Order: sequence, then C-alpha cells, then structure tokens
Amino acid sequence: MVSVTSEASRSRSKKVCVIGAGPAGLVSARELRKEGHKVVVLEQNGDVGGQWLYQPNVEEEDPLGRSSGSINGELKVHSSIYSSLRLTSPREIMGYSDFPFVAKKGRDMRRFPGHKELWLYLKDFCEAFGLREMIRFNVKVEFVREEEEDDDGVKRWIVRSKEKLSGKVLEEIFDAVVVATGHYSHPRLPNIKGMDSWKRKQIHSHVYRVPDPFRNEVVVVVGNSMSGQDISMELVEVAKEVHLSSKTLDISSGLSKVISKHPNLLIHPQIETLEDDGRVIFVDGSWVVADTILYCTGYSYKFPFLESKGRIEVDDDRVGPLFEHTFPPCLSPSLSFVGIPRKLIGFPFFEAQAKWIAQVLSGKSSLPSSDQMLQSVAEFYRSRDLAGVPKHNTHDIADFTYCDKYADYVGFPHLEEWRKLLCLSALNNSQENLETYRDSWDDHELLQEALQSSHFTNLNS
Repeated sequence: MVSVTSEASRSRSKKVCVIGAGPAGLVSARELRKEGHKVVVLEQNGDVGGQWLYQPNVEEEDPLGRSSGSINGELKVHSSIYSSLRLTSPREIMGYSDFPFVAKKGRDMRRFPGHKELWLYLKDFCEAFGLREMIRFNVKVEFVREEEEDDDGVKRWIVRSKEKLSGKVLEEIFDAVVVATGHYSHPRLPNIKGMDSWKRKQIHSHVYRVPDPFRNEVVVVVGNSMSGQDISMELVEVAKEVHLSSKTLDISSGLSKVISKHPNLLIHPQIETLEDDGRVIFVDGSWVVADTILYCTGYSYKFPFLESKGRIEVDDDRVGPLFEHTFPPCLSPSLSFVGIPRKLIGFPFFEAQAKWIAQVLSGKSSLPSSDQMLQSVAEFYRSRDLAGVPKHNTHDIADFTYCDKYADYVGFPHLEEWRKLLCLSALNNSQENLETYRDSWDDHELLQEALQSSHFTNLNS
C-alpha cells in the first residue's frame, strides 16, 4: 500500500505552462501550484494584468485590429481598455473567493472604480500569493504543439516561446498547457456593403483610447453594447454629432434619457451600405455623411499559437468542442482553457475553473470519458440552438445556476446570494440610469449584507 501511495504522489505533480498573466492566468497559476504542480507562466507584456494592463499607445496597431498582415496572426496591442473606462459591476462582487477587492486609502475608492484600480488589485493578488516568481514577462508564445505520445501513452506539449527583448527562442516540454489568453483583443467586425472601399476613417473600439481625436467630427458608432454606449456618451461632449447604430431601436430607458439630454446624439437602425461620397446609409433609408465610423462590435476568440490538428477549432466564435467550456475531450486533461465564458461574474468562475483543472491534473478529480464529454458538448449545442442562441454567443452564459453547477465539479462554494443580487442591482440600475448608475445607487442594504459576510470579515483573521 505504501508503494502505491508514493507512486501516486510522484505522478501527481505535473509541469504546467499557463499562457497569460491576466485574471484567469494568475488564479490558474496559484491553484496549480497549490495542488503541487510546477508552473511556468508565459506573459507577452511587461507586467501582470492582461486586458487590465492599460496600453495607451496604439499607433502601430491596425485601426480595425486586422492582424492578417502580422506574423502568426497576432496583434501588436493586447488591451482594448480606453482611458476613461470604469467597471460596470461594483467592486464587492469582483474579487476572488479569498481575496476581496477592497477600497484602499490613497487609491480609487469608488465602488465602480476606473480600470487602473482593478489592475492594482491584480498586482496586489500577485504579490500576496508570490506569483511573480512563476512568470516570465515579455515572452511571446509562438506555438503550442502536441508531442508524439510516449510508450505509456502520456500526452505532452511542446511550447515554443520567444523573448521579445533578446529575441531568444526557447522550446520546452510540458505535461499540460492551460490557455488563459483572454478574448477582448481580436476585433469582431460586421460585414457591411462598401466597408472595404469607404475612404474615410474606420476604427474598432480596440484602438479607441480618448475622445479628443474626434473633436468636431461626425461619428457613427456601430453597436449598442456597454462600450458603445459609454464611448458615445464620451464622444458627444467633443464631436459635432454622434450617430449610434443599433440592432434594435427598442432601447433602455437609461439610454433614452441620455439621447433626450444631448441633441447631437442620435439613434439609428443598422447600416445598409457605405457610399464612396462618405454617406452612411441606414436600413430605414436615412443617411448621414460621416467623418469616422467607430465599430463597438465586440471581440472574437483566437488562438493563433495553438496547433491542435483540427481537434479544437473556433467556428464563428464557438470554441470547440469544449466540455464545460474548459476541456477539449480529445486532448484533456493535458490541454485546458480558463476564461472562455462571458457574461458571468468572472473572477470567482476563473477560480473554480483553475481549481478543477489543478485537481484533474493531480488525479484528485476525474473527467468523464472522451465520448461522454463529446456527447455533453453536443447536447449543450443542441440546447443553445433550440433556445435560438446564435453560434457566436455560445459562450455567453448569463446564468448564476450554471456557475453553481460548475462549482460542484470541484467542491467550490456557490456564488453568495449577495454577490448575485448586487450584480443584478447594478445591471438594473444601468438600464434605468445609464449616465449615473456608477455613482448613484440604492442597494445600501445589500451592500451592508455583503460587507458583513465572511468574504469581507475574514479579511483580517
């Protein structure tokens, strides 16, 4: 019995490569190391934070974020955060389970702080758990490729990376790879007639940083997303006119209030065509001559470094097949993804994913068979199709029940009720009071319940 135990303990520790040191990659590194694995994190930028590491200089990036001309289909700029961006959720709900996102004196103490405050939180998390020693900065992953299976049928991965500063190329073998590269970098662009020949300025919000370059311009903002609304409200202060093109004219009362307040902010349906004379023609026949079109049309999933021989593909932003958005059935558990799902309370979910991956790799948890996982994925796709969810929204969850079900895989606590209610409260407030919801709220009782919960009161214990 003793020999079996020692053999198990020897095989339990894996050498794992985590790609990305953003919110998903950092918590993955922590959980993997906690489970006894040897972890190397490869990060292309010079600091932690991923998307939250603000990059003000976007001059070298293609205005539409098209990466086709670059080596390996990569962008020059990772972050899509603009200067004035503030969180759309209150800080109380955003922290990892054992590291609350508390206000600190001398910093941005608002409940809905600016992006720098969340980046500082991630740096604090990194320091508190000694994660920096596992991270190699300014390292670009060039490819991840499965090595030939050895005699015992174990999958391993070749990871080739390149140091940005020295140009040194390194090839290493890992037992497992965790992909945590985010999904807010590669622009998703609409297909509009005349788009390729329209001679005036077109940019994607990926490269939008400040409103000043649009001063006195007529700007068409495409996409009525949170960022589309935020950027429109910012542009309306400097632009001559802002025309917001939306899939639907059935808009929230919050946006209606903003439009009624600003005579130079107008709402339109979708664009029919772009004309060479600068006209933007909408599907209702109305038109405007624009200086700039700004696409706030979201982002696509891309993994240009991953060579999976077609066993994991991105089809219209459906990354698959992935069992529970995490494990590719044919390549699990040695390949996994953290942070694919959208429209959920991210950090606790990433943490649950990281714990599950760490425990599956150590043998503490097990996965269903490959066939069972594939069947589960097929059933999930079928349910999405029946619900009329477009393929490109496959990973938009927007369901607390799913988060709790996922947590059960690894014995992770369910989302606290106050966390769910504060999330919904902020969402409802933004629908009613788009301009003011970050600074004016009425969820004081919920907030007190949150601050008296063990998530916050265990802080000093």
